[in-house]
Amino acid sequence: MKLSFARFVLVVGLAGSATSLEAQPTAHYVPGVEGIKAASLPPPGWYIRDYNVAYTASSVNNGRGDSSGPPNFDAFTYANVPRVICITGSKFLGGNVGVDALIPLVYQNVRAGGYDSGTFGIGDLFAESTLSWHVKQFDFAVGAGLWMPTGESSAPPTTRAGLGFWTPMLTAGATWYVDEAKTWAVSALTRYEFNTRQSDTRVTRGQAFTLEWGVSKTLQKVIDVGVVGYYQQKVTDDSGPIAFVMPQDRVAAVGPEINVAFPKPMLFVSCRYLYEFMVENRAEGHTVALTLTKRF
Repeated sequence: MKLSFARFVLVVGLAGSATSLEAQPTAHYVPGVEGIKAASLPPPGWYIRDYNVAYTASSVNNGRGDSSGPPNFDAFTYANVPRVICITGSKFLGGNVGVDALIPLVYQNVRAGGYDSGTFGIGDLFAESTLSWHVKQFDFAVGAGLWMPTGESSAPPTTRAGLGFWTPMLTAGATWYVDEAKTWAVSALTRYEFNTRQSDTRVTRGQAFTLEWGVSKTLQKVIDVGVVGYYQQKVTDDSGPIAFVMPQDRVAAVGPEINVAFPKPMLFVSCRYLYEFMVENRAEGHTVALTLTKRF
């Protein structure tokens, strides 16, 4: 069972040169935390979900997608993100009304040239409302949420978990079950973020678009396997003091995923690996995610 709309602050959307290092990404939402059937919200009930995500990178790419420094670059992030979800039996426009919230706990370490910093902290709180529909061979979901600058932040270079600005975010997605038995599924989930001015730099980050997709096959009813991927891009320019303005960046990744359901304890486990293969004006790395979901 896949719960979509997970959000948390994770690391290293790094864009840099030999003389500058920006350790805070354009987007609050971190791509790759959702995978197969990402757009399918669960039936009414209470859920607790725990995300565990590790990200590592050893290079930063320029606008042509070539590695361009800074020298001796190495970055690592681990995030644990508890999330509470409630899908109600109440209906609006024919869909189930839901609410959820999360708070990330993040450790980040970055080394580049003479810069070396590692911090652990509480990131930015996120809360949203959702609507979800289940119609024959399709699941649909939409959401509207808000990232709040509750985490500690500072001007770059920094590894602080908070980003220092508010971000409204809209989400929409669909899952198509290809066969009548619903053993094959194709899913796509999109998000759009409207960043506001950062308190530490007075820069307004550009708006960001994210797409996560997955193609999966159900095996023996309790196991799903598939291929997942993501694409994220800053679609408008930053505005504000030129010293902190970053170029537009984008990234794409792909990798395998396996999901296992344990019906008796109502526990769901997913694991995925994602390799970033197209990266411009940010770090290029690898993500491993383990997610545990418990229904009550």
